[in-house]
Amino acid sequence: MKRREFILALGGAAAWPLSARAQQPTMPVIGFLRSTTAASAKHLVAAYLQGLKEAGFVDGQNVAIEYRWADDQNDRLPALAADLVHRQVTVIAALTTPSALAAKATATTIPTVFVTAGDPVRLGLVASLNRPGGNVTGVTLTNAEVAPKRLQFLHELVPTASAMALLVNPANPSLAESQSRDGMSAARTLGLELHILKASTERDFDEVFAKLLQLRAGGLVIGADPFFTSQIERLAKMAVDHGVPAIYEFREFATAGGLLSYGAELTDAYRLAGNYTGQILKGGKPADLPVQQSTKVELVINLKTAKALGITFPLSLMGRADEVIE
Repeated sequence: MKRREFILALGGAAAWPLSARAQQPTMPVIGFLRSTTAASAKHLVAAYLQGLKEAGFVDGQNVAIEYRWADDQNDRLPALAADLVHRQVTVIAALTTPSALAAKATATTIPTVFVTAGDPVRLGLVASLNRPGGNVTGVTLTNAEVAPKRLQFLHELVPTASAMALLVNPANPSLAESQSRDGMSAARTLGLELHILKASTERDFDEVFAKLLQLRAGGLVIGADPFFTSQIERLAKMAVDHGVPAIYEFREFATAGGLLSYGAELTDAYRLAGNYTGQILKGGKPADLPVQQSTKVELVINLKTAKALGITFPLSLMGRADEVIE
């Protein structure tokens, strides 16, 4: 090969990768972090992707998503968050309260979008709802505000009961402590005794329901927690099998056979989180994006389950229901 041809060949070899990179720009990467299993969150992932699409982003086309699941083991979240930071993702979507807290502690500069059932200010995720500050913003459910209503609904259903129970997850201490405190306050207002029961694994459920019968609690309020959400069908069945009137925040509990549900629509919150992620990918800064509140609250009643439990819903509750399952 002549010297001139050799130089041209070298030039072409050096130029080809540059040209290829110009034609195939690196896509932004979303680090999707959630404390539950992937199988239990398919409908939530779909809602998140819908919100992302509304903002102009489609996975595999103009954005890539790295999924990390803690499989209901919250102690794994710090390492999973650290891995996303190490991979230098563009934005982190931390879509449960434990995930959000882990991302907040680990990803100090990467923009982060959360979904939480708790008060994000009280949890230390943001400075305020209107002016989050820092690198974190997201969506908060109204469940913290409506949680006392769940206890009130059970009291209306079983007015002769003097004691109720609240189930919390000790592996999610931030939510467990705030829910226990708020629950005790609501119980005092209603003149009820409230027993705090705890479960952080599937094995704990048998002990919880055995304890309920021992305490002769008139009903069970299942506290907001992503682990409980992932176990909705099992909790609904166990409540019916043990003859315990139970209420949870999400409509999926009632549709799975639970007695009733009252709270915000979780899929709507995930859609909003997906949209916010897209806004950040377009250049928006978390500090300037106010925390959104998913304000759509619904009461769903399952009359078939009520009949199995021998419960008659008062007209005052039936009239307030957004959906009645017969």
